[in-house]
Amino acid sequence: MKNLTAKLLLLIILMWTTSCTNKSTVTPYEPTPYEIEIPFGFPTKLNIPENNPMTIEGVELGRYLFYDGRFSGRTHPDSLMSCATCHRQERSFEAGVDHPGFPGGFPHGITGIPTPHAMLPMINLVWNTTGYGWNGLLYPTNPNPDARNIEDFVRMAALAPHEVNGDTTRIKNLFQTIPGYPELFEKAFGSKLITFTNIGKAIAQFARTLISANSKFDQYMHGEVQLSQSELNGYMLFTTEDGGDCFHCHGGFGNPLFTTHLFYNNGKDTVFNDIRDRFAITGDPMDHGAYKAATLRNIEVTGPYMHDGRFATIEEVIDFYSTGVLSSPSISPLMHHVNNGGVRLTPQEKADLLSFIHTLRDDEFMTNPKFGKPEKFPDE
Repeated sequence: MKNLTAKLLLLIILMWTTSCTNKSTVTPYEPTPYEIEIPFGFPTKLNIPENNPMTIEGVELGRYLFYDGRFSGRTHPDSLMSCATCHRQERSFEAGVDHPGFPGGFPHGITGIPTPHAMLPMINLVWNTTGYGWNGLLYPTNPNPDARNIEDFVRMAALAPHEVNGDTTRIKNLFQTIPGYPELFEKAFGSKLITFTNIGKAIAQFARTLISANSKFDQYMHGEVQLSQSELNGYMLFTTEDGGDCFHCHGGFGNPLFTTHLFYNNGKDTVFNDIRDRFAITGDPMDHGAYKAATLRNIEVTGPYMHDGRFATIEEVIDFYSTGVLSSPSISPLMHHVNNGGVRLTPQEKADLLSFIHTLRDDEFMTNPKFGKPEKFPDE
């Protein structure tokens, strides 16, 4: 009897030891870190949350999700809608005035409800640390933990009636049933169980790779090409207060992003009824009528312009800053020429400034296959 008990005890110990050994030899899949290559002269501070580090697997998954029309949580052809439905690569990931479904470039969602504002391009977002959206609604220190970064923008777009008008549970459940996606989520996040949190993280990772830094002006700064006299004249106008006076809000000297990512009342109006201006975030009366200064990179293709899309062309924008600026109590102090109605450019100066703005177009970015629609999706 003692021998039998001893043998059983030995067997139990052996089985337990083997089980522990097997568990210790199973190592979870480790995603491969994705290193963002910072272009020459660009800032080194990147907006990458600690809980969503960049990985090759996460970026790959995010690209699929960005372009997959089933992001709407639906499978009927009339109800398919992806991020790329509005954010078109050939328009610097904005709708553009030539969007076939959005006359004038002002988008609407599945419901037909128009977006409250015109679009901001998805370009060089990884350097934005002041807040996303025209009024900076999402910013890293927001007391609301669900309104801090690109990841949260994904959820907001999925739910908004003027965008996808979806349901996060339905969306994640649909992707759970699509062959290939659970495996991609496992590689990126360690689990085949798909959550909408991880959907948002993957799309945000892809969005942070959308970097534009190879315009003609970049090539000029690298000594690779020369600018024409008109382009050089426009650059001088851009970077001088007694010229176009553009650089205070849109960068220039030492600011290759061509935006400060800050918010300004630039003199478009004297009465402010928009409940989504910067004042709605800060409560500061001096923020009435203030909106983010959009990047001028690829601005040639990202019309319509201003938060409400009131200008269809860059020429109209230049005319506004030349003679259409309006004064108000909350006008930005950087609008130095407001008392004259604007900077009062001559026709030749307007042409030169436009020539310079055209040098900020980066066709490589807008045709890069790494940022484009995948040739096929995981279940194809």
